[in-house]
Order: sequence, then structure tokens, then C-alpha cells
Amino acid sequence: MEAPAAPHPHAEIRLTVTSPEQMRDLGRRLAKLLRAGDLVMLSGELGAGKTTLARGLGEGLGVRGAVTSPTFVIARVHPSLGDGPPLVHVDAYRLSGGLDEMEDLDLDVSLPDSVVVVEWGEGKVEELTEDRLQVVIHRAVGDTTDEVRRVTVTGVGERWTAADLGVLSA
Repeated sequence: MEAPAAPHPHAEIRLTVTSPEQMRDLGRRLAKLLRAGDLVMLSGELGAGKTTLARGLGEGLGVRGAVTSPTFVIARVHPSLGDGPPLVHVDAYRLSGGLDEMEDLDLDVSLPDSVVVVEWGEGKVEELTEDRLQVVIHRAVGDTTDEVRRVTVTGVGERWTAADLGVLSA
């Protein structure tokens, strides 16, 4: 009899972010954990702060060019200014065809040598790798300033089992 498949190991941390600058800071801290081959999926409603977090990731990775929303170009490659990996920033919001449509972007080719960050990637990019970082951003209920966000960072797969996600709460 075959044993049931083991669930993907994962690590998780929940954070509260109270300003766009704190979201960028979170991205900069997160960048220190990333290396070539990492896939980061960003989820959250429109205006939640996904691109702001990606901007901080780009700053932390030391890549060229301002990280802006790639909604209309779908994907942007930001080469490293140093010896780190390039950042491939993808906005899958307008893509409805799942992995088939994503294959046209050749992310599987980019992934081994880059950090790939995908906004709106749920149900579209999980098949690229068993190891990924999922970042879910929610606006806090009852926040009158519209600035407070609840951020859940979940590392899925062997790559993230020993990662110290606690450094993100600094």
C-alpha cells in the first residue's frame, strides 16, 4: 500500500504594516531571504500594497530600474546592479489562462537564475516549483486611515522549512 503524500512543509508569519513605507521596508527585509530560483506570489485586493512590497524587494535586491506595476506589460525584468539575481516582476491580473498563458512568459526559464515575483499568481504559477513564498496582504477591517494591512507570509516547500521568517518582523 502506498503511503499518502506528505503535505508541503511550510513556515508562516503574520505581520501588521501601518504605512506604505513600512510595506517597502518589509520588502527590503524579505529580499535578504531571497536567492536565485525563488518564486514569490503576492496576493491581495487592488490597492493592498503588492507593488509597494515588490518595490521594496527590488531595492533590497539591488536591481536596476524603478519597480512599478507591470499590469500592461505583464512582466518586467530588473537586472541586478551587483552580483545578485535579477528580479522578474510579473502581474498576472489580466491573464486568465492559468499556467498555459504563463508559459508564454517563459518564467520556467527565468526562475533558476532570477527571483520571480508574481502579483495575482494564485492558481496560475504554483506548478512552476514546489518551493514558493506566498504573501497575502489584507486591508485591516475597521481601519479608518486605509493604511493598516495584515500580511501573512507563508513559505511552502523544503526551501522554506528552515528559513527564519522571524527576521521579517524587525
